[in-house]
Amino acid sequence: MEHAGSWTGSPLIYHAYKSVGEIPDLWQDRGFVNQKEKRGLPSMDRLPGDQQSCSSTDEMRPMDTVRIAAVGAGVMGLSTAVCISKLVPRCSITVISDQFTPETTSDVAAGMLIPPVYPDTPIHKQKQWFKETFDHLFAIANSAEAKDAGVLLVSGWQIFRSIPTEEVPFWSDVVLGFRNMTEDELKKFPQHVFGQAFTTLKCEGPAYLPWLEKRLKGSGGLILTRRIEDLWELHPSFDIVVNCSGLGSRQLAGDPKIFPVRGQVLKVQAPWVKHFIRDGSGLTYIYPGISNVTLGGTRQKGDWNLSPDAEISKGILSRCCALEPSLRGACDIREKVGLRPSRPGVRLEKELLAQGSRRLPVVHHYGHGSGGIAMHWGTALEAARLVSECAQALRTRAPKSKL
Repeated sequence: MEHAGSWTGSPLIYHAYKSVGEIPDLWQDRGFVNQKEKRGLPSMDRLPGDQQSCSSTDEMRPMDTVRIAAVGAGVMGLSTAVCISKLVPRCSITVISDQFTPETTSDVAAGMLIPPVYPDTPIHKQKQWFKETFDHLFAIANSAEAKDAGVLLVSGWQIFRSIPTEEVPFWSDVVLGFRNMTEDELKKFPQHVFGQAFTTLKCEGPAYLPWLEKRLKGSGGLILTRRIEDLWELHPSFDIVVNCSGLGSRQLAGDPKIFPVRGQVLKVQAPWVKHFIRDGSGLTYIYPGISNVTLGGTRQKGDWNLSPDAEISKGILSRCCALEPSLRGACDIREKVGLRPSRPGVRLEKELLAQGSRRLPVVHHYGHGSGGIAMHWGTALEAARLVSECAQALRTRAPKSKL
């Protein structure tokens, strides 16, 4: 699925084929191979802090450590936790989820930094988020950490069957070397009349999420396996909660605006493909990566089905081969499905939950849809700043110590 780093966690179900030629024979077999691997993470009946005497945030003393929980362990939850560990002083951070890499749909995402447009979010804010994310990943790509983090530079083309309304997207001066394609370049795509050439970044979830986990643990963060049904379960063990639960926010935050957009992709072996190709509609794309090439895709609103659809896979392969005929020689073809947590705009805001005399500050950080990887670091930095404001407010309300 196209650069979708923030889909809800789910089993990754796929078919594997040795070659393109085998696909028609095997598509009648609907048995799936489960790709899950056991992580061995601790499953705890009691959360850290359960044994502490503090029964409400109002009793917190000025020098106490602010206890922060991030719900969700996709790219949003982990990146936000890392940012909090760096930006919020005197805090502890715990990531809590029932799904972790490689079982999240952030692991399925192609991870290309080509951002969507959020209708309910100002363009200047979207550009800020994208630039902060691009700069963060560009620094990794230029470091010794690039391989371990799964971050690489990729050059290629975005092509259009008609002249787009917006010939220069808002992110054109963030990616590298953005320009219009030449007539000679467009000869490769005879059905298309306009195109853009540029170099961008690719961030691969199966490597990047463990890399983030390692950094979080290195800064003292904890990672716990637990399914959260209600944010109030985390009170009074935690003083602040960050909700990065994606589609889980329908229940946890009572948000009717968030809905799934189903994405199905093929991961194939085609090491000769070096340039990305993306149709301007975003529905057909070829994204080469470190160990495979991602072919896509679909954008099915309101569809919760996580099982691969054989007819859709045939359509994806046909469309991609029309753009890059050499893909007919691809092998080891795997189908994968994930659900993008989509809404008209990213929800990135503070909320103070109240239940009788109890108070629970929450920072919501979800709803990135297909822009999860492309925007994640910029929005995580903003979420961490909101958490810092909540922590400062708690310390301000706490009783003053006597000098």
